[in-house]
Amino acid sequence: MAAVDIDVPVETEPQICNQDDLERQAEGFKEQGNALYSKKDYSEAFNYYTKAIDTCPKNASYYGNRAATLMMLCRFREALEDSQQAVRLDDCFMKGHLREGKCHLSLGNAMAASRCFQKVLELEPSNREAQQENKNAATLLEYERMADFGFEKRDFRKVVYCMDRALALASACHRFKILKAECLALLGRYPEAQSVASDILRMDSTNADALYVRGLCLYYEDCIDKAVQFFVQALRMAPDHEKARLACRNAKALKAKKEEGNQAFKNSHYEAAYQLYSEALMIDPNNIKTNAKLYCNRATAGAKLKKLDQAIEDCTSAIKLDDTYIKAYLRRAQCYMDTEQYEEAVRDYEKVYQTEKTSDHKHLLKTAQLQLKKSKRKDYYKVLGVGKNATEDEIKKAYRKRALMHHPDRHSAATPEVQKEEEKKFKEVGEAFTVLSDPKKKVRYDNGHDLDDDGCFDGGGKYSGPGNFFFQFG
Repeated sequence: MAAVDIDVPVETEPQICNQDDLERQAEGFKEQGNALYSKKDYSEAFNYYTKAIDTCPKNASYYGNRAATLMMLCRFREALEDSQQAVRLDDCFMKGHLREGKCHLSLGNAMAASRCFQKVLELEPSNREAQQENKNAATLLEYERMADFGFEKRDFRKVVYCMDRALALASACHRFKILKAECLALLGRYPEAQSVASDILRMDSTNADALYVRGLCLYYEDCIDKAVQFFVQALRMAPDHEKARLACRNAKALKAKKEEGNQAFKNSHYEAAYQLYSEALMIDPNNIKTNAKLYCNRATAGAKLKKLDQAIEDCTSAIKLDDTYIKAYLRRAQCYMDTEQYEEAVRDYEKVYQTEKTSDHKHLLKTAQLQLKKSKRKDYYKVLGVGKNATEDEIKKAYRKRALMHHPDRHSAATPEVQKEEEKKFKEVGEAFTVLSDPKKKVRYDNGHDLDDDGCFDGGGKYSGPGNFFFQFG
C-alpha cells in the first residue's frame, strides 16, 4: 500500500503556561510519531500519535495522522473512526475527508467514499487524488451492480470476476470476499472458497457469513453433518442469517430423505426407494456431489425394477455432475450389458479400468469385450429360434422345423429373388445346426471363440453343409 501523507508540525501561538506546555508535549509526541512513520515503523508511530491525542484530544491533525498510520497497518475500521473524528473537529480538514473516503472505499462503501471525495473537491476543486479516487468509487459501484445482476442470473463466474476487480479497489471488504467465496463454492471450487472464508475467520472467528460459507463448502462436498454444525454456529452468531437457515434446512432434509431411500432399498422396497431418491433430488439442485450419488442410487433401484433405460439416464446424469464417479460408470456399464449395448458397456469399463486398474475391473472389461465380439457374429440361437439354454433335443426339433420352412423345394414356384433369399436362410439354418449340435463347437461358440478352423466352414468362411442330416430324422 502506498504511504499516506501525514501532517508536519504546526507552530502555535503561546497560550497560558499549562496549555502551552501540554501543546508542546503533544507536538513532541507527534514529531516522534512522524519520524517513526517515515521509517515505516507504523506500530510505534501509532503509539506516539495516541500519546499526542491523549495529551491534546481536540487537535484534528493528530487523529488524521493516526488514521494514516492505521491505514498503513490495514486497520481500516479504526482508521475510519479517527478520520471521522478529525473532520468532526475540523470540517475544513481536507486530508481528513480524503482519508475518510479512502477508508470507506477500502471497506467497500463506495457511496460513502464518493461523498467524502466530493467534499474534498469542494474544498480543493483541482485535487487530482480526490478526482481519481472518486472515479474508483464509481467503478466499484459498477462492479457491485454487475455482480448483483450476475448472481441473480446464476452467472457465478461473472460474479467472481467482478469481485476480484472490486477487491483490487476495496481490499478490506469482507462482504465482497464472502460473495466471492459463496460463488466459488457454487462453482464447485471448494478449496478456494474455504481459503477465503478461513482468512476472514482468522481475523474474526464470529463472522457469521464466513461460517456459512465454510458450512456451504462442506455441504456441497457431501459432509452434511459437519456442514450443519457450521450453519448452526452461523445462526448462533446471527439468528436472522437467512442463507444459513435455508442451507441448514436443506442439509437436514437431504440427509433424512437419502437415508430413508437407502433403508427402503435395503428392505427390498425398490419402488419406495426410487420415489424417495426422486424426492431427495428435488431438494437442492446446487448440491452436485450429493445429487450425483442420488442419481446413481436411483439408477440402482431402477435396475432392480427393470427400468433399465431410465437407470442409464440416471447414471449419465450422475456422471455429468461428477465425471470421476466410478460407481456411476460401473452401474451404467452393467445396464448397458443387460440391454445388450455392448459397445457402450466396453467404453464405460475401459474408462473405469483406466482410472482404477484392479483385477475385478479388468475381468468386467474382458467380459464386456467378449460379449461385444459375440454380438458381431451370427446369432445361431436366433437363427433356429431357440434360447441359449436350449437342450440338444430342442435344437434338433428347431432345426427340422426351420429347415422345412426354408427348404428350396418348398419355394420352387417363387420368384428368383424369393428363391435366393430362402436358399440363403436354409444355409444359415444348416450352419447354425452344425455348430449347436456339436458339443465341442457349441462350447467354443458360446465362449466367443472363432470357428473358422473347426472344419465346418470352407476356406472362405462359408458353410459346407451338414450333409443329409435333415433327411435322417425319423
